[in-house]
Amino acid sequence: MEPNDPKTPKGITRRDALKLSGLAVGGLAIGSTMIGSSVEKATAAEACLPVKPCHWKSLSLMTERYSYFERLPTYNPLDPNDPNTPLQPDEMRITFLGSCIPPVRRAQQMMSIFVEVGNAMGKADQFVFDCGSGVCANYGAMGIGFGRMDKVFIAHLHGDHMSDLTHIYCFGPSADRKSPLYVWGPASSGVESPKGSNKYYEDGTKAFCENLRRAMRWHSESFSFQTTSYPGYTPPTKESWGLPVDPVPVDDDPANDAFAMVPIELQWWKYGEVEGDNVAYHNKETGVKITHFPVIHCRKGSIGYKLEWNGLTMIYTSDTKPEIHSIEQAINGGKGVDVFIHEMVVPAEVWAFKNMGLSAPPEPGDPLYNTFLDTVEGLKNVQNSSHTPQGAFGYLLSQINPRPRLTVATHFPVANDTVACALNSVQAHCPDIQKIGPELIWSFDLMVLRVTKKQIKQLRAIVPEFGYSPVAHMPSSTMNPPKYSTADGKPDPFAQIDLTTEIPAKDAQGNCNYRDDGY
Repeated sequence: MEPNDPKTPKGITRRDALKLSGLAVGGLAIGSTMIGSSVEKATAAEACLPVKPCHWKSLSLMTERYSYFERLPTYNPLDPNDPNTPLQPDEMRITFLGSCIPPVRRAQQMMSIFVEVGNAMGKADQFVFDCGSGVCANYGAMGIGFGRMDKVFIAHLHGDHMSDLTHIYCFGPSADRKSPLYVWGPASSGVESPKGSNKYYEDGTKAFCENLRRAMRWHSESFSFQTTSYPGYTPPTKESWGLPVDPVPVDDDPANDAFAMVPIELQWWKYGEVEGDNVAYHNKETGVKITHFPVIHCRKGSIGYKLEWNGLTMIYTSDTKPEIHSIEQAINGGKGVDVFIHEMVVPAEVWAFKNMGLSAPPEPGDPLYNTFLDTVEGLKNVQNSSHTPQGAFGYLLSQINPRPRLTVATHFPVANDTVACALNSVQAHCPDIQKIGPELIWSFDLMVLRVTKKQIKQLRAIVPEFGYSPVAHMPSSTMNPPKYSTADGKPDPFAQIDLTTEIPAKDAQGNCNYRDDGY
């Protein structure tokens, strides 16, 4: 059933309505049969009382640092002798390469999470979840090369979640990704744009990949004097990777070529009500199963992901308003999950005065007061269409039983002041959470979680500020000739350029103009 099919239920289904019976707070309703939490929870009246002020004037230690992250144990991911560097066979490793909401800030890049699993169930495997602007610098600093970034799962097609896909796609082939780029994401929204127009855009992942491939044609051709494939690569099939669709490149690139872009489009409205209807990836060789579920963010066609492997489970909701699927997925049939990563935003008031460059809300009579009120109102509209503010996050967490082993708030502008404010709001709903750390943390760029059945170890990666590209690990010692090559199959860097105006290293008489080795 397509999302714009007139047979598609409008609103909620009877099954969802039954879930929603019982308890309702602040517009978020969760059925009492689904929650049954035994952990300490605040009453509705207590949870909606005013919280402590959320601004600290001119205190740089509160507004310019994230002390919790600074105190984490460190490790060097580029040092093979560091005991935390090798991925263990039974380990799921979650690394935050981006963790923030727009607008951009130096301390945090946009969203991206890298998940690796060991070889306890066969081969090791790895995945990129979202790839917003600026994150490739962090991937490079962590020593994560493009060859390990070939499977990208996009939660929704906002720029802060997919804009670095351009960089991953364009520069992977000239590094060590010598095979296609596979991109998972939601199908078209099916939203009439606007209502009454009878116009429906092709706004899904396949159309996005088709257009990106076309837009990058000049880049891909200009770089194709370099090798982009190797003998012996066998493209995956729908069966071998447990995919919902056949993996077919969007353009005329060979199916084994690094400039082939392969969309795996997901029916975003499915969530496992029918067994297996929401499987995005299920690789029997590695043991990894990834499913998806719909969330509420701006426009139909936003999803969250659940990754299951070797008895460990991670959820990444990406951006969403508070909604029931995230809770149901986290309850996980009563088994719970190991790591629950859910977005959180600051209240509209805090967002407003921060964006206006203020340290606190202006008082009535201040020349900026009316502008502040207008800004708050505009940001409330953004919040209402898209996001989970910190108080709603606390309520949502209070409804999950059993609680996740570790809950991670992400997509959040982290500093001591914003985190302290957010913790106040969470504690209004979850008074048993006394501090940051054991059960609840706020993510930050280069935060690493080493997850096993015995423990979840939190680390801070120490990386070079002036590093270079990661060491390339070529998949084969033999490469196919590049598209633009000489008669003997060697790269031809001159095939696409006009040399008539070139200043050569030596003039016609053989005199040296400059060294041809670059010095």
